[in-house]
Amino acid sequence: MSKKTPPRRVFGIAVDLLTLEEAAAAICEECVSTTSFKYVVTPNIDHVVNLRTNAKFRRAYSQAAYALADGWPVVAACRMLRHSVPERVAGSDLVPAVLAHADRLGLPLAVFVLGGLGDVPERAADHIRRNYPSLKVVGAYSPPIGFEKDAAQSSAIVSMINKAQANFIILGLGAPKQENWIHDHSALLDPGVAICAGATVDFMAGNVRRAPPWMAKVGLEWLHRLTSDPRRLFGRYAKDAVVFPLMFLQEAWRFHRRDS
Repeated sequence: MSKKTPPRRVFGIAVDLLTLEEAAAAICEECVSTTSFKYVVTPNIDHVVNLRTNAKFRRAYSQAAYALADGWPVVAACRMLRHSVPERVAGSDLVPAVLAHADRLGLPLAVFVLGGLGDVPERAADHIRRNYPSLKVVGAYSPPIGFEKDAAQSSAIVSMINKAQANFIILGLGAPKQENWIHDHSALLDPGVAICAGATVDFMAGNVRRAPPWMAKVGLEWLHRLTSDPRRLFGRYAKDAVVFPLMFLQEAWRFHRRDS
């Protein structure tokens, strides 16, 4: 992927300074021209907090082809540290932008949806077929719980993706599982690009509703998600609300010392 501006390192992540449209265009170009397998991560506040203590997650992040700032707190922190992140690029916006760009230009994207429970990946695949008719969906699979700990299961999934000749994988396994799995198996996958997209597969399947556009625009998408699933998310968000400001202060201090 060609990068117009060098990334800026913040919270230990090399964040790429791209708009949504620039990122979508670059990923589409790579899907159809790369000679190796690459993957894209979208750091949000929860990723930043967990990267602090999760060495395996950090290794996966370090090998990503692109890291695009997801979540307004991450974007705001980058800007306060004078890193000119142009806009938020959420995985749930990036995947549709890639699909739309490829469909508009008639690019030969072969899409594989990996992740989601039950029939969710197939429903997401049907969504892609309906909304991006020039694209080919070559596979959709819901892996069994705990598959990432079973070498035979993972090998079968790699073979499934390669046999389908997919060059664009939408990975909806949740963090850090999706980042760790794709990092561990990227050398075995044929050329193409994966986006570690989290809940995007559920959104496309209609299994989970996204926040209204006005909430996303003013940085309140997290509140919509919290009220939609408080039992699962309350503890995570409470931890992030305590740890992330402390991490920002540490990052600001390092930034100040470096510039002084």
